[in-house]
Amino acid sequence: MTQRTQITLNSNDHWRARRRAADLGVSLAEYLRRLVRADLGGEQSSGDVSTLFALGDSGGSDIARHKEAYIGDAVEAEHPRR
Repeated sequence: MTQRTQITLNSNDHWRARRRAADLGVSLAEYLRRLVRADLGGEQSSGDVSTLFALGDSGGSDIARHKEAYIGDAVEAEHPRR
């Protein structure tokens, strides 16, 4: 189970934390979770976050550019004009 937590940082610490998170390639929230885990001696995440970036990669599909035509073709195939 997870719990949502809100914290307040001064402007300089917030900027520095966001910068450090960006350098690590993670969100500010993930950076803070890691700091808490490390301080409390909890398990570190062993997953490689970069595996998420290619999730759903079509390998060059053009569906986003031509979705209307593809939908039209599918409807036409399902309900041909007489």
